[in-house]
Amino acid sequence: MVRGLGQLESTIMDRMWAVKEPASVRDVLEHLLEDRTLAYTTVMTVMDKLHTKGLLKRKPVGRAYVYEAVSSKEAYTADVMRDSLARSGNQAATLVHFLERLSPEETSALETALQVYPRARRSS
Repeated sequence: MVRGLGQLESTIMDRMWAVKEPASVRDVLEHLLEDRTLAYTTVMTVMDKLHTKGLLKRKPVGRAYVYEAVSSKEAYTADVMRDSLARSGNQAATLVHFLERLSPEETSALETALQVYPRARRSS
């Protein structure tokens, strides 16, 4: 089961996905301080929890850790969507309701993805 993210977890993951490179707690904190006041230990605790959830990997550098996203935001989002579908009582009905709610832009993105997917699937 994919675990959902709290507000601060989401903000930190968005930052990690945006930078696409290893970052220390201090790096993330400095970015977050532009919008809010947070303690170093708060960010450290949340990043440790994200590591425990399997969303961040880390390696020691000196006396601290440097963190990096395990997968892309798109891959994480796909996992959340798939988990939600798997937990629905009726997958076909759930998909119909999902499709009914798509905006024209989302419908276009889905059509494009369906054109790409079979080719990617055949080549593996």
